[in-house]
Amino acid sequence: MRSLVRDPAVTGDTARRLHRLVEPIHLVTYFADEPEDALRALGLRNTWDAYFAGRAAPLGRVPAGTVDAIFYNFAAGEVARHIPRVWDLTTPAEALAARERGSVAALRRILGELVDAPALARAADLATEAATSASTRGRPLYAALRALPVPREPVARLWHAATLLREHRGDGHVAALVAAGIGGTESHVLHALWEGVPPETFGRIHHLPADRLAAVVAGMRGRGLVDGSGGLSAAGRRTKARIESITDDLAAAPYASLGPNDRARLIADLTPVAARLDAAGSR
Repeated sequence: MRSLVRDPAVTGDTARRLHRLVEPIHLVTYFADEPEDALRALGLRNTWDAYFAGRAAPLGRVPAGTVDAIFYNFAAGEVARHIPRVWDLTTPAEALAARERGSVAALRRILGELVDAPALARAADLATEAATSASTRGRPLYAALRALPVPREPVARLWHAATLLREHRGDGHVAALVAAGIGGTESHVLHALWEGVPPETFGRIHHLPADRLAAVVAGMRGRGLVDGSGGLSAAGRRTKARIESITDDLAAAPYASLGPNDRARLIADLTPVAARLDAAGSR
Protein backbone atom coordinates (compact mmCIF):
# COMPACT_ATOMS: atom_id res chain seq x y z
CA MET A 1 0.00 0.00 0.00
CA ARG A 2 1.28 3.46 -0.93
CA SER A 3 2.78 5.44 1.92
CA LEU A 4 0.99 8.65 2.83
CA VAL A 5 4.15 10.07 4.39
CA ARG A 6 6.02 12.34 2.00
CA ASP A 7 9.77 12.81 2.19
CA PRO A 8 10.62 16.51 2.68
CA ALA A 9 14.15 15.81 1.44
CA VAL A 10 12.88 15.48 -2.15
CA THR A 11 13.80 18.68 -3.95
CA GLY A 12 13.52 20.16 -7.39
CA ASP A 13 16.98 18.79 -8.15
CA THR A 14 15.68 15.27 -7.55
CA ALA A 15 12.68 15.95 -9.75
CA ARG A 16 14.90 17.22 -12.58
CA ARG A 17 17.19 14.20 -12.33
CA LEU A 18 14.25 11.81 -12.57
CA HIS A 19 12.62 13.87 -15.31
CA ARG A 20 15.70 13.30 -17.46
CA LEU A 21 15.23 9.55 -16.99
CA VAL A 22 11.45 9.48 -17.42
CA GLU A 23 11.10 11.88 -20.36
CA PRO A 24 12.71 9.64 -23.02
CA ILE A 25 10.14 6.94 -22.22
CA HIS A 26 7.25 9.24 -22.98
CA LEU A 27 8.90 10.88 -26.00
CA VAL A 28 8.49 7.76 -28.13
CA THR A 29 4.85 8.88 -28.31
CA TYR A 30 5.90 11.84 -30.46
CA PHE A 31 9.17 10.73 -32.07
CA ALA A 32 8.71 7.06 -32.96
CA ASP A 33 6.76 5.86 -35.99
CA GLU A 34 4.57 3.26 -34.29
CA PRO A 35 2.35 5.62 -32.22
CA GLU A 36 1.65 7.92 -35.16
CA ASP A 37 1.02 4.96 -37.46
CA ALA A 38 -1.45 3.52 -34.96
CA LEU A 39 -3.28 6.84 -34.69
CA ARG A 40 -3.22 7.50 -38.44
CA ALA A 41 -4.76 4.05 -38.96
CA LEU A 42 -7.88 5.43 -37.26
CA GLY A 43 -8.36 7.81 -40.18
CA LEU A 44 -6.49 10.83 -38.88
CA ARG A 45 -5.00 12.86 -41.70
CA ASN A 46 -1.58 13.99 -40.54
CA THR A 47 0.98 14.20 -37.76
CA TRP A 48 -0.76 17.04 -35.94
CA ASP A 49 -4.13 15.29 -36.09
CA ALA A 50 -2.40 12.35 -34.40
CA TYR A 51 -0.73 14.60 -31.83
CA PHE A 52 -3.86 16.42 -30.78
CA ALA A 53 -6.10 13.36 -30.82
CA GLY A 54 -3.65 11.32 -28.76
CA ARG A 55 -2.67 13.94 -26.22
CA ALA A 56 -6.14 15.48 -25.79
CA ALA A 57 -7.98 12.14 -25.67
CA PRO A 58 -7.88 11.86 -21.83
CA LEU A 59 -9.90 15.10 -21.69
CA GLY A 60 -12.70 13.65 -23.80
CA ARG A 61 -14.70 15.67 -26.34
CA VAL A 62 -13.92 19.13 -24.99
CA PRO A 63 -13.89 22.32 -27.11
CA ALA A 64 -10.75 23.59 -28.83
CA GLY A 65 -10.57 26.47 -26.37
CA THR A 66 -10.27 24.08 -23.44
CA VAL A 67 -7.46 22.12 -25.10
CA ASP A 68 -5.73 25.36 -26.08
CA ALA A 69 -5.88 26.60 -22.49
CA ILE A 70 -4.48 23.37 -21.05
CA PHE A 71 -1.76 22.84 -23.67
CA TYR A 72 -0.97 26.57 -23.39
CA ASN A 73 1.88 27.07 -25.83
CA PHE A 74 0.32 26.70 -29.27
CA ALA A 75 -0.17 29.78 -31.43
CA ALA A 76 -3.69 31.15 -31.82
CA GLY A 77 -5.84 28.96 -34.06
CA GLU A 78 -3.53 25.94 -34.18
CA VAL A 79 -5.57 23.75 -31.83
CA ALA A 80 -8.82 24.67 -33.57
CA ARG A 81 -7.51 23.28 -36.85
CA HIS A 82 -7.64 19.81 -35.30
CA ILE A 83 -10.05 19.90 -32.34
CA PRO A 84 -12.89 18.95 -32.45
CA ARG A 85 -12.59 17.76 -36.09
CA VAL A 86 -10.50 14.73 -35.12
CA TRP A 87 -13.49 13.45 -33.15
CA ASP A 88 -15.42 13.18 -36.40
CA LEU A 89 -12.84 10.59 -37.48
CA THR A 90 -12.33 8.60 -34.29
CA THR A 91 -13.20 8.60 -30.60
CA PRO A 92 -11.13 9.52 -27.54
CA ALA A 93 -11.23 5.89 -26.39
CA GLU A 94 -9.92 4.64 -29.73
CA ALA A 95 -7.21 7.31 -29.76
CA LEU A 96 -6.10 6.41 -26.24
CA ALA A 97 -5.84 2.72 -27.12
CA ALA A 98 -3.95 3.41 -30.34
CA ARG A 99 -1.50 5.78 -28.66
CA GLU A 100 -0.71 3.27 -25.93
CA ARG A 101 -0.46 0.38 -28.37
CA GLY A 102 1.91 2.25 -30.67
CA SER A 103 4.04 3.61 -27.83
CA VAL A 104 4.45 0.18 -26.28
CA ALA A 105 5.42 -1.28 -29.66
CA ALA A 106 8.04 1.44 -30.09
CA LEU A 107 9.47 0.87 -26.62
CA ARG A 108 9.69 -2.86 -27.22
CA ARG A 109 11.54 -2.32 -30.51
CA ILE A 110 14.01 0.23 -29.13
CA LEU A 111 14.66 -1.39 -25.76
CA GLY A 112 15.05 -4.93 -27.06
CA GLU A 113 16.15 -7.33 -24.33
CA LEU A 114 15.69 -4.68 -21.62
CA VAL A 115 11.90 -5.08 -21.74
CA ASP A 116 12.11 -8.57 -20.29
CA ALA A 117 14.53 -7.68 -17.48
CA PRO A 118 13.19 -7.71 -13.91
CA ALA A 119 14.50 -4.15 -13.55
CA LEU A 120 11.97 -2.84 -16.06
CA ALA A 121 9.00 -4.40 -14.26
CA ARG A 122 10.32 -3.06 -10.97
CA ALA A 123 10.79 0.41 -12.47
CA ALA A 124 7.25 0.27 -13.84
CA ASP A 125 5.87 -0.46 -10.36
CA LEU A 126 7.91 2.25 -8.63
CA ALA A 127 7.20 4.84 -11.33
CA THR A 128 3.49 4.01 -11.13
CA GLU A 129 3.53 4.40 -7.36
CA ALA A 130 5.07 7.84 -7.74
CA ALA A 131 2.90 8.84 -10.70
CA THR A 132 -0.38 8.04 -8.96
CA SER A 133 0.48 9.65 -5.62
CA ALA A 134 0.30 13.40 -6.24
CA SER A 135 -2.62 15.78 -5.87
CA THR A 136 -4.54 16.47 -9.08
CA ARG A 137 -5.70 19.92 -7.99
CA GLY A 138 -4.72 22.63 -10.43
CA ARG A 139 -3.35 20.01 -12.87
CA PRO A 140 -6.07 19.36 -15.48
CA LEU A 141 -4.21 17.09 -17.89
CA TYR A 142 -2.62 15.07 -15.09
CA ALA A 143 -6.06 14.72 -13.49
CA ALA A 144 -7.56 13.47 -16.77
CA LEU A 145 -4.82 10.87 -17.11
CA ARG A 146 -5.23 9.78 -13.50
CA ALA A 147 -8.85 8.88 -14.27
CA LEU A 148 -7.68 6.24 -16.76
CA PRO A 149 -7.02 2.63 -15.75
CA VAL A 150 -3.39 1.72 -15.11
CA PRO A 151 -2.15 -0.97 -17.52
CA ARG A 152 -1.03 -4.27 -16.03
CA GLU A 153 1.59 -5.24 -18.63
CA PRO A 154 5.00 -3.87 -17.47
CA VAL A 155 6.04 -1.96 -20.61
CA ALA A 156 2.61 -0.35 -20.94
CA ARG A 157 2.62 0.35 -17.22
CA LEU A 158 6.00 2.09 -17.44
CA TRP A 159 4.90 4.17 -20.44
CA HIS A 160 1.67 5.15 -18.66
CA ALA A 161 3.57 6.17 -15.53
CA ALA A 162 6.04 8.21 -17.60
CA THR A 163 3.12 9.95 -19.31
CA LEU A 164 1.51 10.79 -15.97
CA LEU A 165 4.78 12.16 -14.59
CA ARG A 166 5.44 14.13 -17.75
CA GLU A 167 2.02 15.78 -17.78
CA HIS A 168 2.14 16.41 -14.01
CA ARG A 169 5.35 18.32 -14.65
CA GLY A 170 3.82 20.01 -17.69
CA ASP A 171 0.83 21.31 -15.73
CA GLY A 172 3.27 22.73 -13.17
CA HIS A 173 5.35 24.33 -15.93
CA VAL A 174 2.27 26.09 -17.27
CA ALA A 175 1.55 27.41 -13.77
CA ALA A 176 5.12 28.74 -13.57
CA LEU A 177 4.78 30.44 -16.96
CA VAL A 178 1.47 32.04 -16.01
CA ALA A 179 2.92 33.27 -12.72
CA ALA A 180 5.85 34.82 -14.60
CA GLY A 181 3.54 36.48 -17.14
CA ILE A 182 5.05 34.53 -20.05
CA GLY A 183 2.59 33.62 -22.80
CA GLY A 184 2.60 30.49 -24.90
CA THR A 185 4.55 31.77 -27.92
CA GLU A 186 6.76 33.80 -25.61
CA SER A 187 7.70 30.60 -23.77
CA HIS A 188 9.11 29.17 -26.99
CA VAL A 189 11.04 32.36 -27.74
CA LEU A 190 12.38 32.40 -24.18
CA HIS A 191 13.54 28.79 -24.43
CA ALA A 192 15.03 29.22 -27.89
CA LEU A 193 17.11 32.20 -26.80
CA TRP A 194 18.08 30.40 -23.57
CA GLU A 195 19.45 27.61 -25.76
CA GLY A 196 21.12 30.07 -28.14
CA VAL A 197 18.83 29.18 -31.03
CA PRO A 198 17.25 31.82 -33.29
CA PRO A 199 13.47 31.81 -32.62
CA GLU A 200 12.68 31.68 -36.34
CA THR A 201 14.31 28.24 -36.55
CA PHE A 202 12.96 26.82 -33.30
CA GLY A 203 10.43 24.06 -32.70
CA ARG A 204 6.77 24.99 -32.75
CA ILE A 205 7.32 28.64 -33.75
CA HIS A 206 9.55 28.29 -36.81
CA HIS A 207 6.46 28.15 -39.01
CA LEU A 208 4.91 31.39 -37.74
CA PRO A 209 4.74 34.36 -40.14
CA ALA A 210 7.89 36.44 -39.73
CA ASP A 211 6.02 39.59 -38.78
CA ARG A 212 3.98 37.77 -36.16
CA LEU A 213 7.05 36.26 -34.52
CA ALA A 214 8.89 39.58 -34.74
CA ALA A 215 6.01 41.25 -32.89
CA VAL A 216 6.29 38.70 -30.05
CA VAL A 217 10.05 39.29 -29.77
CA ALA A 218 9.52 43.07 -29.88
CA GLY A 219 7.01 42.81 -27.05
CA MET A 220 9.50 40.83 -24.99
CA ARG A 221 12.18 43.42 -25.76
CA GLY A 222 9.84 46.13 -24.55
CA ARG A 223 9.46 44.25 -21.25
CA GLY A 224 13.21 44.00 -20.85
CA LEU A 225 13.43 40.24 -21.48
CA VAL A 226 15.29 40.53 -24.80
CA ASP A 227 18.27 42.81 -25.34
CA GLY A 228 19.10 45.03 -28.28
CA SER A 229 21.06 42.30 -30.05
CA GLY A 230 18.10 39.91 -29.98
CA GLY A 231 19.44 37.69 -27.19
CA LEU A 232 18.16 37.22 -23.67
CA SER A 233 18.81 40.12 -21.36
CA ALA A 234 19.94 39.57 -17.78
CA ALA A 235 16.29 39.95 -16.73
CA GLY A 236 15.27 37.41 -19.36
CA ARG A 237 17.81 34.91 -18.06
CA ARG A 238 16.65 35.42 -14.51
CA THR A 239 13.05 34.90 -15.59
CA LYS A 240 13.85 31.69 -17.45
CA ALA A 241 15.94 30.34 -14.57
CA ARG A 242 13.14 31.12 -12.11
CA ILE A 243 10.54 29.37 -14.29
CA GLU A 244 12.71 26.25 -14.55
CA SER A 245 13.39 26.23 -10.81
CA ILE A 246 9.68 26.56 -9.97
CA THR A 247 8.85 23.83 -12.49
CA ASP A 248 11.34 21.49 -10.84
CA ASP A 249 10.00 22.26 -7.37
CA LEU A 250 6.40 21.68 -8.47
CA ALA A 251 7.38 18.37 -10.08
CA ALA A 252 8.86 16.93 -6.87
CA ALA A 253 5.64 15.82 -5.19
CA PRO A 254 5.23 12.42 -6.92
CA TYR A 255 8.75 11.33 -6.03
CA ALA A 256 8.27 12.35 -2.40
CA SER A 257 5.92 9.38 -2.03
CA LEU A 258 8.89 7.02 -2.48
CA GLY A 259 11.40 6.34 0.25
CA PRO A 260 15.11 7.07 -0.37
CA ASN A 261 15.89 3.45 -1.20
CA ASP A 262 13.04 3.18 -3.68
CA ARG A 263 14.06 6.44 -5.36
CA ALA A 264 17.63 5.19 -5.66
CA ARG A 265 16.33 1.88 -7.06
CA LEU A 266 14.14 3.71 -9.58
CA ILE A 267 17.06 5.83 -10.74
CA ALA A 268 19.27 2.76 -11.11
CA ASP A 269 16.61 0.80 -13.00
CA LEU A 270 15.70 3.68 -15.33
CA THR A 271 19.27 4.66 -16.18
CA PRO A 272 19.93 1.92 -18.81
CA VAL A 273 16.42 2.37 -20.21
CA ALA A 274 16.89 6.11 -20.64
CA ALA A 275 20.38 5.62 -22.08
CA ARG A 276 19.05 3.22 -24.74
CA LEU A 277 16.21 5.59 -25.63
CA ASP A 278 18.48 8.65 -25.67
CA ALA A 279 20.88 6.87 -28.02
CA ALA A 280 17.96 6.13 -30.35
CA GLY A 281 16.45 9.60 -29.99
CA SER A 282 13.29 7.90 -28.65
CA ARG A 283 12.48 7.00 -32.22
